[in-house]
Parts: sequence; C-alpha cells; structure tokens
Amino acid sequence: MSTATLWQPAPLHDADCLATGPANRLAAMFDTAIKPLKEGDALPELWHWLYFLPADRQSALAADGHPEKGHFLPPVSLPRRMWAASHLLWHSPFRLGEAIDKTSRVKQVSEKNGRSGKLVFVDVEHHYTAGERKVLTEVHSIVYRERASSFAAERRNTSNMELPQAQFSQQIVPDPRLLFRYSALTFNTHRIHYDLDYARHAEGYPGLVVHGPLTATLLVNLLRKTVPDIRIHSLQFKALAPLFSPNPITLCGRIDGNEVTLWACGPQNLLSMKATALLN
Repeated sequence: MSTATLWQPAPLHDADCLATGPANRLAAMFDTAIKPLKEGDALPELWHWLYFLPADRQSALAADGHPEKGHFLPPVSLPRRMWAASHLLWHSPFRLGEAIDKTSRVKQVSEKNGRSGKLVFVDVEHHYTAGERKVLTEVHSIVYRERASSFAAERRNTSNMELPQAQFSQQIVPDPRLLFRYSALTFNTHRIHYDLDYARHAEGYPGLVVHGPLTATLLVNLLRKTVPDIRIHSLQFKALAPLFSPNPITLCGRIDGNEVTLWACGPQNLLSMKATALLN
C-alpha cells in the first residue's frame, strides 16, 4: 500500500532551441548511418532528452553527482536513485531548429515497501510546446531506494514474466565509452554511470549502471531501424532490473498491427526493461 506524500514546489519553466549539433553527435554515438540531421528535420523519438539540460552549479551537486534534493525534487533520504518508468504522448513531432518551451511539475510522491526495502517514487510531469502547438506530454517516474539490494531477487521477480515471440532483435555491448558519451551528451553527472569505484563501494552495484533512458532509446532506435518510416503516438516503458556494463544487452521487439512490444534483457535472459508503443 502506498502513502502519498505532499510535495508541491512551484512548476519549473525552461526553454531551449533544438540545435542540430547534439542530435548529430548522438547519431554518431549510435553509429547511425544516416545523412546529417539538419534544421527542419523531425527529431527521432526520445532524442529530446539531449535538450533542456540541467545547469546546476558545481557546488550544488551532491556526492552522487545529482543536484542536492529539496528544491524541486523532494528531500528523500534514501541514497540510490534510478529512472523507474516513463509514459510519453506525442501530439506532434519535435523539429530541429525549433524553439521549445517546457513546463515541469511534481505530480505525485508515494512511498512503498518492496522486497529490497523502502522505496519512494516521484512522478514528474513535463509539457513541451512550440508556440501554441503542443508537442509532447511526458510523465517521468524516479525511484529512490535503500543501498542494500538483492540482484538475485530482482532476477526472480522478472524471470517469470511472459514475453511474446520476438520478430526482430539486436545485441549490443554497453562498454564504458558508450556510457560516458551518453552521460556527456545529456550532462548527466550521476556517478553510477562512469565512476566504477563509486558505483561499487558507495551504492553497492556490481558494475557501471546502464542509463535507463539509454536502454529505452536503444529499443526505439531498433524499432525505427526495423521500420524506418514509423511515427510513434505513445510510448510507456518500465525499468525492471538494472543492466551493467560491459555485459551484453539483447534488444527485442515485435509489431502487431499498430501496437509494438519492446524489451531488453541482460545476462541469463534477465528481463531488464519492457516497453509498449502505439503507432500513428
């Protein structure tokens, strides 16, 4: 049973111009064999995470690399933070070169007790607009948890989930170079993605943690590689277990009409992320 916690800071307002440079650098990171992206081109789904980046001062960062909590995000005392899930609804595509406004608010904070201990979920809702045109509504769920965790228990929790027969798949190796470049492109200073000593000794992970947004983007990239001209109307994904560098990741998917199922597995076929999408 979850307990809602009252935390209602003022909404955050931000604006950014979708420059071509970050998108082309991400394409290079993914080894995408496409012509250079130019102004006016539609931005591939989930690549908007390259923009509206934090600009917190170095002195405002906590030991884990994230900004200190208690300003916009609640002052949760639990030490470990992960991207738990997202739900995205596209009203129209992002276009490179556009000026975009973003409004963010904390939608809900809830406390739960899981197998690994106490959990606090924070749902943040983002609205993106280009002038009067709605572009994207996104709900991003963050989970805070205790340091101690049983990865064996997480494997048990996901090993019994039924998945459809894959129609397409790809295996990648998320080596530290990939994680570092994605952290740099998204200005993500969370040390679990690039500081192996910190990840192991401070947060108790067996290795560098693969970014949840990176895994989700890899899944959507695989879908677009399989069906290049698709447009995604909505997407929701949930992180079920962490992935660690440099263990291989198997990306899978299938399309049934206008519904898509995507999933990512680590070693021993451990299900790490599952996503569903509706196509236009």
